[in-house]
Amino acid sequence: MREYRLEREQWIPADLGRVFGFFADARNLADITPPWLRFRVLTPAPLEMREGLQLDYRIRLALLPLRWRTRVTEWKPPYGFVDVQERGPFSLWEHAHRFRPVKSEGGDGVLVTDVVRYALPLGPVGRLAHGLAVRAMLAAIFDYRRASVRNWLG
Repeated sequence: MREYRLEREQWIPADLGRVFGFFADARNLADITPPWLRFRVLTPAPLEMREGLQLDYRIRLALLPLRWRTRVTEWKPPYGFVDVQERGPFSLWEHAHRFRPVKSEGGDGVLVTDVVRYALPLGPVGRLAHGLAVRAMLAAIFDYRRASVRNWLG
């Protein structure tokens, strides 16, 4: 199984509590996910984020509807959390969300870091799919996420 890594950083001009609170609210996921994925949280509200929380989603890739389940495996407010796919399209999906307060010339803010470790099923076919489409699709999703977070948080 070939493992890949996607890492993104973004500085947000807001306080740590506000930034962490935004990301810790699963209802905000739909707002920062591209509309073409038709992302929907299926887990009934209210959702209290914590270690062990299981979240069910539905997305659509092209015409293919997919169900996805993740579990929060690490919960360290307000500095980060990790969710891991339990069921879904990847052989491995581990998404670490990290939040670090920073001071800069432009003012105080939070450095948001996303680190995703992932792998695809199907051996050579999965590697080919990664090169042809999956890598670019994930980049597009996280580019959209970056712009959306900027719109929501400043």
